[in-house]
Amino acid sequence: MSDFWPTQIKVAKDRQRLTVAFNDDAAYELSAEMLRVLSPSAEVKGHGPGQEVTVPGKRNVAIIAVQPTGNYAIRIGFDDGHDTGIYTWTYLRELGERGGEMFADYEAQLSAKGMSRDVSSKPR
Repeated sequence: MSDFWPTQIKVAKDRQRLTVAFNDDAAYELSAEMLRVLSPSAEVKGHGPGQEVTVPGKRNVAIIAVQPTGNYAIRIGFDDGHDTGIYTWTYLRELGERGGEMFADYEAQLSAKGMSRDVSSKPR
């Protein structure tokens, strides 16, 4: 069990951010895009080392649902249909503390793979 837990979880009116405040007074504003592309789901993380997937085109993704999962996590639903990530209190805290670094790594992966944060237009 974690030594910290959320005292508030709030989705912004524009659905682009999730604010998480913890019992030790730490609070973090996490972007929907970061939460989506760094989802702890098997779809993104894979089922083992080396199976991670770089998810492009999520710059404008929005949060459409937040559901409690036991006493240890939440499940976040996004407007692109993704809703399988279980975000534990520990992982939300990690995203708050290290999210900038983790998102920079994600952007570097996108660049290395010739991908973009924006939705690419499909040829007609």
